Amino acid sequence: MKDRLDTIIKKYNELTETLTKPEILADYNKLKDLSKEQKDLEDIVKKYNEYQKCEEEIAEAKELVNDPELRDLANDQLEKSTSKLEDLQHELELMLIPKDPYDDKNIIMEIRGAAGGDEANIFAGDLFRMYSKYAEKQGWKLEVYHEVEGTAGGYSQIEFMIKGENVYSKLKFESGSHRVQRVPVTEAQGRVHTSTATVLVMPEVNIEEVEIKESDLKIDVYHSSGAGGQSVNTSNSAVRITHIPTNTVVTCQVERSQLKNKEKAMKMLAIKLHDAAIAKHENEVGSTRKSKIGTGDRSEKIRTYNYPQNRVTDHRINFSIMELDKVMEGNLDPIIEALITEEQRLKLLGE
Repeated sequence: MKDRLDTIIKKYNELTETLTKPEILADYNKLKDLSKEQKDLEDIVKKYNEYQKCEEEIAEAKELVNDPELRDLANDQLEKSTSKLEDLQHELELMLIPKDPYDDKNIIMEIRGAAGGDEANIFAGDLFRMYSKYAEKQGWKLEVYHEVEGTAGGYSQIEFMIKGENVYSKLKFESGSHRVQRVPVTEAQGRVHTSTATVLVMPEVNIEEVEIKESDLKIDVYHSSGAGGQSVNTSNSAVRITHIPTNTVVTCQVERSQLKNKEKAMKMLAIKLHDAAIAKHENEVGSTRKSKIGTGDRSEKIRTYNYPQNRVTDHRINFSIMELDKVMEGNLDPIIEALITEEQRLKLLGE
């Protein structure tokens, strides 16, 4: 571990020196890239400096242990510093875990009502509200790209982007099938029903990173529609793009401008094609995303929201919390932190 940390310190110091050179200061893009690289190392450098200072305190305390007048003080300091050193070592081990390259990315999230008819769509709407509340608490920006409202409320499908700091790192575990157990508003006899909605989380990529041939696209334009199919404007501004080779369809109708809707639809298409390409590659080599808890497949049952018992259970890590009401108001941190902790544990074990 120390060899790796010494290498990081050396790299950090080299970057600090390089960032003062006139030719770098004159090149905005180079300056931006190197500054980010240095910032990514900064927390590890600070933690390692703290670790080294603690080692010095231990060495000083050991020298004073044999002094009759200072023995008790030295033993006390030795005990505190040794405990602190163990904590710092564990923190550094976690910081040295290879990062998911997409952790700092924005995301596109797609929620669909699945099994359960109207109740599934209503639950999809509840999940959208939950993620909206969570994004608001995090200071993130949420922008809806496409939505299809359910006839009894909620959404049969809704796609939106969340922008902010390290969005993917916190929401990447949400992909999968979410199950709700409750008495639907459509149930006359008060029986508890089980319904599902699926969530898909995809990291943002630049369009330039994905090869998309114009000849592979079928582009349709039509009137944007509101609730009940009512046209919300008189121009053909909504855009639907079909990627013919993969039959991937994206739609955007949130902007009044057809051009802006097309730009957003193309962005969504690039993100979906990129995510599908990664999944295909991993299937071919017989692996799943090791940085994830579970496979991240839309079909994988990951969580149950039990309303009668006010309980949320994440099945991948056998984690339950009796605060469903708070979770649905966007208080997702306990669940997300538990998932991140488990991911770190598995990585430390090399799994």
